[in-house]
Amino acid sequence: MKDGFIKVAAATPEVRVADCLWNGEQTIQLIEEAELQGIKVLVFPELGITGYTCGDLFLQDTLLNAAKKTMWKIAEATEGKDVFVFVGLPLEIKDKLYNVAAAIQNGELLGLIPKQYIPNHSEFFEGRHFAEGRAEVVDVFVDGQLVPFGQNLLFGCETAGITLAAEICEDLWAPVPPCSRHALAGANVIVNLSASNEVIGKAAYRRELAKNQSARLLSAYIFACAGEGESTTDLVFAGHNLIVENGTVLEESRFTTGLLVSEIDVQKLRSERRRIDSFAAAEREDYTEIIFSYPSMLDEVAETPLTRKIEKSPFVPADPALRQARAAEISMIQALGLKKRLQHTNCKSAVIGISGGLDSTLALLVTCKAFDLLNLPRTGIVSVTMPCFGTTDRTYNNAITLAKELGTTVREVSIKESVRKHFEDIGHDETKHDVTYENSQARERTQVLMDIANGCNGMVIGTGDLSELALGWATYNGDHMSMYGVNGSIPKTLVRYLVAYFAVEAKGTTLEKVLTDILDTPVSPELLPPEDGQISQKTEDLVGPYELHDFFLYYILRFGFAPKKVFRLAKYAFAGEYEDAVILHWLKTFYRRFFSQQFKRSCLPDGPKVGSVGVSPRGDLRMPSDACAGMWLAELEEM
Repeated sequence: MKDGFIKVAAATPEVRVADCLWNGEQTIQLIEEAELQGIKVLVFPELGITGYTCGDLFLQDTLLNAAKKTMWKIAEATEGKDVFVFVGLPLEIKDKLYNVAAAIQNGELLGLIPKQYIPNHSEFFEGRHFAEGRAEVVDVFVDGQLVPFGQNLLFGCETAGITLAAEICEDLWAPVPPCSRHALAGANVIVNLSASNEVIGKAAYRRELAKNQSARLLSAYIFACAGEGESTTDLVFAGHNLIVENGTVLEESRFTTGLLVSEIDVQKLRSERRRIDSFAAAEREDYTEIIFSYPSMLDEVAETPLTRKIEKSPFVPADPALRQARAAEISMIQALGLKKRLQHTNCKSAVIGISGGLDSTLALLVTCKAFDLLNLPRTGIVSVTMPCFGTTDRTYNNAITLAKELGTTVREVSIKESVRKHFEDIGHDETKHDVTYENSQARERTQVLMDIANGCNGMVIGTGDLSELALGWATYNGDHMSMYGVNGSIPKTLVRYLVAYFAVEAKGTTLEKVLTDILDTPVSPELLPPEDGQISQKTEDLVGPYELHDFFLYYILRFGFAPKKVFRLAKYAFAGEYEDAVILHWLKTFYRRFFSQQFKRSCLPDGPKVGSVGVSPRGDLRMPSDACAGMWLAELEEM
C-alpha cells in the first residue's frame, strides 16, 4: 500500500436472531460495499452470523449447521476480492462448542480464533454454552478441510505491510497481560469481534480499553460490536464501533448500523516500534503466522484515498479545553526544569532579553513561574531590553509594559553605539544590511546579557524555540546561546498558544492586553530598520510559514516519514490554504536548512523536553553535522 495507509472498517449489520441465512446476506452485502470502497480489512461483530442473543438455541444442531453453512457462503462471496474479513459464529470442534472468529480471505477460510474468556456473569450466560479457547494453534477439520485453530494465529501480508491478530470481546477485558495470552505483540492490526451491551458509562470504558490496548501494543485496533436486531428482552446493543491507532481514536460510531471506515497508517506504527526499544522484548515466538496476499497485485503502488483527518497543527490540541490543560502542563514542565537548575546552582537571579516578541515573552512568563515555585521575589528577574536599528515602538513598549506588569526588574541597554563601534572595528559598512549587519546585533545582545548575569550572579535564560532550532534560524553564539533554554522543545505554533494560555489566566488586566498585542505582532528578529515605523523584516516571509515547518518537523522527526509522504500529508492537511507548489517549495527549504544547520544543534544549552519531538544532542537527535540532504531532496525533485 502506498505510504502505508490501509483502509479498514468495523461493520455492524442489522441482524435477525437465529436467522443465519438473512444475517449472511446482510454480511455479504456489506462485504460488497466494502470492496467498492477499497477496504482491505473488515471486521464483523461477535457471533454475528447467528446473533449474539440466541441463548440456549446455541445448543441446537439446526442453528449450528446453518451458521457453518453461512460461513462457507460468506467465504465464497469473498473470492477475487481484496478484502480480509473476520466474522463471528458458534462452531463445534471435537464435541465442544466454541465462540470463534473466522478469518476469511479470497474465498478461503484461513483460520479460526476461539474466545478464551467466557463470561459467567452475563444475562445470556455464555459459560453455559461455550468452551474456553486456548492459545496454542492446532489444525482441526471443518467439513473435511484442515484449518488452523487457536488464539496465537497471525495473518501477514508483506506487500501491504500488515500483520493481523484477532480477539473476541471479553478477551480485551481480561486482567492478564496481553502478551502472556496472545502473540498480539506480533500484530500491528488487532481486531475485536464484540457483542457488548449498553449501560450507562460502559461506552467510555470500552473506548479507554481499546485506546489502551492499541497504545500498549503499538498497533491499530478495530472494534466491531453487535447492534440493532439483537434481542432486547433485557439488554440493548448499540453497535459501538471504534477504529483506534496507537491510542488515538480515528473514528467512532454508536446507535447505527453499516460501515465505520478509516485509514490506518501502518508505516507510522512500524516507525513507533522501531523507535521504542522496549517493544522488541515483548514479542513472542510461540505463534503461527499465515501468509496471505490480496488478489490485486497493485498493493504496493495503489494510493489509498484518505478520509481520516490530518491535523494542520500536530503539536497543538484542537480542542480548546484540552489545549488550555496542555498549556498549563507544558508551562509547569518548563518552570520545573528551570527551578531545578536555579536550585542546583544556588542562583537567585535570572537575566532574560525581552524583545516584545512571542519567544522572549514565553520565556519571561515561565521564569516568573519558576521564581514563584521557589518563593523568590520576581525582582530577581532582570528583564533587559536592548533597542537597536530594527526596534519598533510597538515591540519596545510591549516589552517594557510586560516586564513591569510581571514585577521584574527592568533594564534598558541601547546597543546602537556599541554595534556601530564594532562595525568600525571590523571595517563593516553600516549601510550594507547583510548577515554581518544582522548577526552583529544578535551577538552584542548575547554579550550584554551574559555580562549583566555575571554582574548579578545570575543565569541567562534562553528564548529560542524548537522551530527556529530545526531551521537553524538563530545566530550562532548569539540568541543561539544561553545558560538554560526553556523554549528549546516548544515549536513556534505551540509557543503562540502557551502565551495565549497566560493571557486567559490574566483576564481583565493590563497584562492580558499586552499579551494579546504581542500575539498580534508579526514574528520578526527586528534586525533591519523599520519602514514607516512598522516591522520590515518578517520571519515567515524569509523562511516560510511556521505552521508548515512545524508540520514537516513533526512527521519527519517523530515518525521518520519519507519526503513524498510528508508532502502528501501536508497537501491533505492544508488543502485550500496553500498551493501544492508552495508546500513543495517550503518542504525543500526545510530539508536544506535542517541538514545544513545541524552544527548549531550540536552544542545547544540544557533545557526541558516537553513533548515527543526534540532536537537535543544529548538524547533526542544524535545527528552528524555533516550529513547530506541529497537523497531526501532528490525524492522531492521527482514530484
